[in-house]
Amino acid sequence: QVQLVESGGGLVQAGDSLRLSCASSTRTFGSYDMGWFRQAPGKERELVAGINWNGGNTNYADSVKGRFTISRDNDHNMVNLQMNSLKPEDTAVYYCAAKVSLGGGISYNDREYDYWGQGTQVTVSS
Repeated sequence: QVQLVESGGGLVQAGDSLRLSCASSTRTFGSYDMGWFRQAPGKERELVAGINWNGGNTNYADSVKGRFTISRDNDHNMVNLQMNSLKPEDTAVYYCAAKVSLGGGISYNDREYDYWGQGTQVTVSS
């Protein structure tokens, strides 16, 4: 069982930055692709950013390209999401998720992710 714990959410103003972190309990963290998803009220959960097992490949939702950066530290079992130039439409609960890496591309399908954190709220006021 892999435990994921997110931190770093909060209330900010439009244009501000936040850094989300996700700490994992597993010693095999490097064997997982990682994703940051978000879900806003009344909307489906969507992949915001994903990173493959060794950090060599990343994907982003079009809505966050150029503003968000995902990174990972396999030595410390952590994945981070740096969010800059935040907009009110970025308001959502953000989830960290892990998927056993099969060596292919990063999946946008939340059903393919095996483990999830509890989520952290990000609220951006206008």
